[in-house]
Amino acid sequence: MDQILNKVGSYWLGQRANKELNSVGDDVNSLSSSIGGGTKWLVNKIKGKMQKPLPELLKDYDLAVGIFPQDATNYEFNEETGKLTVFIPSICEVGYKDSSVLRFSTTVTGYLEKGKLADVSGIKTKVMVWVKVTCITSDGSKLHFTAGMKKTRNRDAYEVLRDGVSVDKF
Repeated sequence: MDQILNKVGSYWLGQRANKELNSVGDDVNSLSSSIGGGTKWLVNKIKGKMQKPLPELLKDYDLAVGIFPQDATNYEFNEETGKLTVFIPSICEVGYKDSSVLRFSTTVTGYLEKGKLADVSGIKTKVMVWVKVTCITSDGSKLHFTAGMKKTRNRDAYEVLRDGVSVDKF
């Protein structure tokens, strides 16, 4: 009789443990959808989805790897829609070796496709005054920034990761 009770108890305990573990998995899934922002990448790692580094993603899509500041490591990318959201710890400016400057908000969004980041929000460039960048395209050794008008710059100026300098406002 003791053996039967031990087996029944073990079975019941095992079923209960599986149910609790599944519940934790469901909690992680709901947490990932409700948190959003910079912590979703951690939840994806917990769920077993490894995310490639942002510079590698940009390289895969034929864009310069140093467009974003070096500390912009957290991002969300939906491969089906192409929507890219990059999270930056603070509002900052990045100066590039061609003397151009880009200013970044804490969240940059756009639609990523081969050689192009379109419908951009969260990036500005200085052209006498700060102007919103709406599109970045790659064409061989050139990058084209659309900010009211198209400004062509040498791609090699954006191939090195650079630190952002914090600023007060976007």
